[in-house]
Amino acid sequence: MIIRDAYLSQLIQLKDEHLIKVITGIRRCGKSTLMTQFQDWLRQSGVPHENIVSLNFEERENTLFTNWQAVYDHIMKELPDDGSRYVFLDEVQAIPSFEKLVDALFVKQGVDLYITGSNAYLLSSELGTLLSGRYISINMHPFSFAEYVASFPEEQNTDRLFRQYMNNSCFPQAVNMQKTAPQAVNAYLKSLYETVVVKDIVQRNHLRKFDTLQHVIDFLFDSVGSVVSPNNIADTLKKSSAGKLSHNTVLKYLRYFTESYLIYPVKLYNIKGKRLLESNYKYYVVDLGLKNIIQTNSPYTDLGHKLENVVYFELLRRGGEVYAGRSQKGEVDFVVKKPSGVTEYYQVAYTVNDEKTLKRELSSLREIKDSYPKYLLTMDFDNANIDGIQKINVIDWLLNL
Repeated sequence: MIIRDAYLSQLIQLKDEHLIKVITGIRRCGKSTLMTQFQDWLRQSGVPHENIVSLNFEERENTLFTNWQAVYDHIMKELPDDGSRYVFLDEVQAIPSFEKLVDALFVKQGVDLYITGSNAYLLSSELGTLLSGRYISINMHPFSFAEYVASFPEEQNTDRLFRQYMNNSCFPQAVNMQKTAPQAVNAYLKSLYETVVVKDIVQRNHLRKFDTLQHVIDFLFDSVGSVVSPNNIADTLKKSSAGKLSHNTVLKYLRYFTESYLIYPVKLYNIKGKRLLESNYKYYVVDLGLKNIIQTNSPYTDLGHKLENVVYFELLRRGGEVYAGRSQKGEVDFVVKKPSGVTEYYQVAYTVNDEKTLKRELSSLREIKDSYPKYLLTMDFDNANIDGIQKINVIDWLLNL
């Protein structure tokens, strides 16, 4: 089992803070395992076993609860009457009126509450309104490249592992299967994808036109790292076999995809004007393995955008607000506003061995006149400082935590 140190350390820091800890993320990214790892840490730190109650509402025995009051009564019966007590509720949105359950537990003296959910509905629903200012959200992703490398301790060639990372899945179970049953990984990913689409999107939002939904997903997966708009999507699909699709329908679908954590939207940021541009977005897929099973492209195609996808999620893991930059001379792939107030700029290219390509990739960064850090991440092996811009091999950057 790979210890998810980055997320575990956040939970340890937040222990006993009077806030609800909400762990969100796509299905099977490791939320339940993280809660188990934290519970193990609590016990090792001296918390008695009986002071911890954990319920997973996807397990059959817990689906028998018909209302939130029954869950509350069960938890109170299990916990001791005093002392620090820790309650973990996995996929809590499966309980009717779950927000009332969460609120009732939160106000209970001495209860430290942790919940998970596989859909942003968890926080966009009444819970978000009811508990405004009383929770902290930790958004979880599948394995980082560092975690992926740790999963293959016998493999010393990180370059080979990285190419594998870009073309396979980084979901924890899929990574394990890559070692024990590689021929079954695609079947697992297809099942996971169908579960997310059917349960978290189609059923939750009472959709009927599954084919139309799939056409939009295909478009987004094919447009990773490109600037798109609802009108752009609707116009493109209208010319294909997908048929007519309204702007409002596309907007709804985009919201459903982001709420299920299948894709992540990135706002555009005007670097010179230092303001956000609201009309268009870039989108990145939470796991490249899902993109690869839906689109039967060669693993050697679209490498630049796949690399950009990997860098985006690593930037999210490292903290800060991540935007796509726009300047007068073109795009800067990522502008990161760090909590410290520092701004970082990132350009991503698979290779810049060609002089013309290097000049193009550097031009947008050179235009930025502030003194904040600027990086060019590539698969090239040479690291260099070019007019104050740090050119770094992306594998070195990913493993330099």
